Amino acid sequence: MTVSPSADAGPNRRIVAVLAITCGVAVSNIYFVQAISPLIAADLKVAEDSAAAAVTAAQFGYAAGNFLLVPLGDRIPHRTLIVALLGLTGLGLAAAAAAPGLPMLIAASAAVGITTVVAQVIAPMAAGLVTEERRGAVMGVLLSGSIGGILLSRAFGGVLGEWLGWRAPYAVAAALAFLLAAVLAVVLPVTVPATRERYPALLAEPLRLLRAEPELRRSCFYQATVFGGFQAVWTGLALLLTGPGYDLSAPAVGVIALVSAVTMVCMPWAGRQVDRRGSDPVNLAAIAGTLTSAAVLAAGGLGGAAGLAALTAGVLLLDVAMQSGMIANQARIFTLRPDSRSRLNTAYMTCAFLGGSVGSWLGTRAYARVGWAGVCGLVAVLAGLALLRHLPHARRAGR
Repeated sequence: MTVSPSADAGPNRRIVAVLAITCGVAVSNIYFVQAISPLIAADLKVAEDSAAAAVTAAQFGYAAGNFLLVPLGDRIPHRTLIVALLGLTGLGLAAAAAAPGLPMLIAASAAVGITTVVAQVIAPMAAGLVTEERRGAVMGVLLSGSIGGILLSRAFGGVLGEWLGWRAPYAVAAALAFLLAAVLAVVLPVTVPATRERYPALLAEPLRLLRAEPELRRSCFYQATVFGGFQAVWTGLALLLTGPGYDLSAPAVGVIALVSAVTMVCMPWAGRQVDRRGSDPVNLAAIAGTLTSAAVLAAGGLGGAAGLAALTAGVLLLDVAMQSGMIANQARIFTLRPDSRSRLNTAYMTCAFLGGSVGSWLGTRAYARVGWAGVCGLVAVLAGLALLRHLPHARRAGR
């Protein structure tokens, strides 16, 4: 486990707040593109589903970064690693802002996705710096920061993109990454690496953990399917709202995202339910909520005020379900091997974002071929797969 000279006291509230902001800013880098993909398509004169490839590239890059870079949190001092990743993210965002065409933008988006995995380095670091009595509270603050970043990123991207063009969100995000790198270089505590294993061994460990831990595999499958549906919805939603059925501007996508701020209020309650009832009942509720959201979202294809209300309610339900499942799954995996939390998190997040990347890609294809009903059907199928995986376990457990 990672230790530091101040591990007994743990980081103070100011540092935790800065870390939560960093998590939110880092996570937002792979989400704000969803709100501006129609603007990218119009400016670069490409099809909307082609412009959406920038979203998919960032998602695949994030999955790769989780696999390739997050294990280094057990090998490199956290301050060094986090500052370096933020600097590289800033460079990737700046390259995206200056991209002359779609191929360069897709390549830069993939690079940003790979390096903006800071939140997944911060969580295991914070878990090792605080006592068990404070761990849940600190993890909750960091998760709230990440959720806030996800929610605000689409509004930020949509509004700023409509006002100043699609390159502006990339430029502002680059400046924020460089600023946070400078701040964290000063305020982060010094930590001692948990292992001196060579890089190839670090990369192999998450795969070994996946083979050795059935509960890790189960948690990964749950999140990959539910998060895949989540990403499919947000990739298709920008196309739906800016299409002929609604004919809204890009900021409308971000405004709808803001209603999911309710999720930040619900997550502490979901965490208490995990503590009180265990992870499995919360997982079941999350899967059921995802299935229900697919039906509610389908009504969004009707258009008009009623359709917009259905989209808003469905997005909120889906977001609460997905994030609740995340808490349940991480609570389960972090109890498996306390001395390997970074590598457990690497395996889990890599699988989750691979699922999200595939969901984003499938969502684009489903929308292009079937329309919004195809996206909602995809969400239902993915949630159904998670339910089929969960029910045999529930019966064996006597629930």
